[in-house]
Amino acid sequence: MSFTYPAFLFALSAIAIPIIIHLFNFRKFKTVYFSNVRFLKEVKQETQAKSKLKHLLVLAARILAVSFLVFAFAQPFIPAENKKAVLGDKAVSIYIDNSFSMDGVNKNGTLLDDAKKRASEIVSAFKPSDRFQLLTNNFEGRHQRLVSKEQFNELLDEIKISPAVRSIPEIASRQSDVLQQSGSKNKISFIISDFQKSMVSIDQLKNDTSITFNLIPLSAAEKNNVYIDTCWFETPVRQFNQVEKLHVRIKNRSDKVLENNSIKLFVNEVQKTPASFNADKQSEAEVVLSFTSNTAGLQHCRVEINDYPITFDDKFYFSFKVAENIPVLSINSANSATAKSESPYLNKLFGSDSLFKFKNAPENKLDYASLSNNKLIVLNELKTISSGLALELKRFMDNGGSVLVFPNSESDLNSYKEFLMDVKANYFERLDTAATRIDKINLEHDIYKDVFDKKTFTASNLDLPKVSRHYVISKSSHSSEEYLLKLQNGDMFLSKYDVGKGKLYLSAVSLNASFSSFPKHAVFVPTLYKIGMYSQGKEPLFYTIGNDETIECPDMLTGENVFHIKSLNTDFDVIPEHKSIDAKTEIFVHNQITNAGSYNLYAGKDLITGISFNFNRKESDLSCYSSDELKKLAAEKNLNNFNVLEVGAQNLKQSLIEIEQGRKLWKICIVLALLFLAVEVLLLRFMR
Repeated sequence: MSFTYPAFLFALSAIAIPIIIHLFNFRKFKTVYFSNVRFLKEVKQETQAKSKLKHLLVLAARILAVSFLVFAFAQPFIPAENKKAVLGDKAVSIYIDNSFSMDGVNKNGTLLDDAKKRASEIVSAFKPSDRFQLLTNNFEGRHQRLVSKEQFNELLDEIKISPAVRSIPEIASRQSDVLQQSGSKNKISFIISDFQKSMVSIDQLKNDTSITFNLIPLSAAEKNNVYIDTCWFETPVRQFNQVEKLHVRIKNRSDKVLENNSIKLFVNEVQKTPASFNADKQSEAEVVLSFTSNTAGLQHCRVEINDYPITFDDKFYFSFKVAENIPVLSINSANSATAKSESPYLNKLFGSDSLFKFKNAPENKLDYASLSNNKLIVLNELKTISSGLALELKRFMDNGGSVLVFPNSESDLNSYKEFLMDVKANYFERLDTAATRIDKINLEHDIYKDVFDKKTFTASNLDLPKVSRHYVISKSSHSSEEYLLKLQNGDMFLSKYDVGKGKLYLSAVSLNASFSSFPKHAVFVPTLYKIGMYSQGKEPLFYTIGNDETIECPDMLTGENVFHIKSLNTDFDVIPEHKSIDAKTEIFVHNQITNAGSYNLYAGKDLITGISFNFNRKESDLSCYSSDELKKLAAEKNLNNFNVLEVGAQNLKQSLIEIEQGRKLWKICIVLALLFLAVEVLLLRFMR
């Protein structure tokens, strides 16, 4: 036991007062003469013994009454778990989890309402001179300071459910920043949450031992949820009037088996063929939805299911573009004016297909500024790659473009080497005139994935192109080389490299018939067709609210125009931050979008593209840590300054007073003082 004000214990010297009174107030007996004193002596002895006992009891009652009265002023307490109560003003930070999972319900209402009630109890347990910080998932600027009790309660009333998701390390770091700036020696943190397992991440915590952290777990009565986790297309590009296969992953985080649950797909608000799915309890299911893109251009889509009571994750939004055409540029060797440098094979393949917008350009009349307008650039038998062209091609690939290289029989290998090494690709070493043929096709690559029947295809039952001569390509383990076609001797015939956000395709032969029969072979058409089709690039189908992801825009602003992000269904309109880098623009939303849905991006009044935002699915998995699990986790990580407060029906205010100031005993001392005064009165009145 300890005392809050031990100086008052000097008042125990007042015990001397009843002792002095007792010593100088002995009753004096008179001598009475009687003829026969034998019986009188016995009565006298008995009366003196009882009188002495009475005086001693009264003295003890007075001493105890004075002692407990002094103790009451000294305020004795029993420290909780051998901790000392700390005096002085305190800086207190209270975090309230206002994520979607806090919309769950317990016997006190929603978890968010219960958390706000607990926060109010916490504040009432401290002195008016203490200062408080209110923190939520929004990390708002007005919450980055300490305020009074009254201001705290005003901010508390304004808290609403938010799509933002924060982890325990993020929360503790933000609380530590504010508390360390407070100048107070007594720094206390409270974290009120349902403590979902997806947000704890205690391994990443940087513990500030100068702060006492108190975890207050809340639990919802219902923890079942079925939600759409994500979706993706089977192929990387979208094509007009082609069947698209959309894969949708659904997670069942409940103890119920789902059978024939409906799932709907909407494309530009038009419902496509409905489907259903089955899922075992605590499992996931993958549904494939097939549809045809009947219109070119921007497509806003959503997939939805029905689930109650957690509904924020029942809809999943995504957007994509169906290209009307793919611009392809062939850069041809600048021979004599009479020589025909264009490739008839490229002209026939790309020029006659409406999917492609094909152009030829001689290398000596090339407009470098227009290169970024294309998706695929073919280097058709250039003898030399100039340093200027090499620089522009690298920038083109870094920004997502694709380049296909066919060498010339008289190529300057040094210029090719400089270009290829600069983009971290293997290079041409020498010309090999030995006759061979293509022996292997990479059937796992997207280029050939759906071209051949894998069950029946073998290299022996297909007459693959013959090769009369080819360039030997260097071998390096440091490149991102991926083979598409390979020769019998193991040399690369056609390979792919990742360069920035784009791709480089490197052929070991030119399109001249003196090199190989590849341009006239049946495998030539699907190879170049797929290379051209996949040159569109892979744009994100969706973004996640709260992740602050960068949106890439291929267009640059002109004049006084600004970017706008506008909602399709509401009058929401926001001007985002943007930065221009090379030939592209990066757009930063900075958490300005808080509602899931599809939006349009405008540059002034011109529609640029469509973007979709979804809520973070971390909140969808409602599995949470219990109080015992949190205690065990803190013990394993040696977080001795972390306490877990189990709050049931007991008033949180009283629990905090006992933790912070110990269990106070001054009220008991007053009761005992009054009790012993009453005992004294009773002894004096009734004990004769």
